[in-house]
Amino acid sequence: MKVIEINEKEFNDKIKEGKVIVDCYAPWCGPCRLLSPVIDELANESKDYNFYKLNTDDAEEISREYGIMSIPTVLFFENGELKQKTIGFKNKEELKELMK
Repeated sequence: MKVIEINEKEFNDKIKEGKVIVDCYAPWCGPCRLLSPVIDELANESKDYNFYKLNTDDAEEISREYGIMSIPTVLFFENGELKQKTIGFKNKEELKELMK
């Protein structure tokens, strides 16, 4: 599965679709650039989750709503409900554990 870039307007509809992981990032963020290929790998390997990227520079309302103060932040949803939130770079194995 591919990681899809979404915007603030699409966010609420997308998180309702079963199990969802949202990579909240900014293009200028070094750790975000390191995390991006890890998220891409997980998306290619996982059939249980939908993967999205959200540029926090363009999504101030969502950032406020979910308390995103540092990036990268990865949000884990199930049927629209936030189940987990992780802040900072995580390697593939750490993220896989959080997906369980």
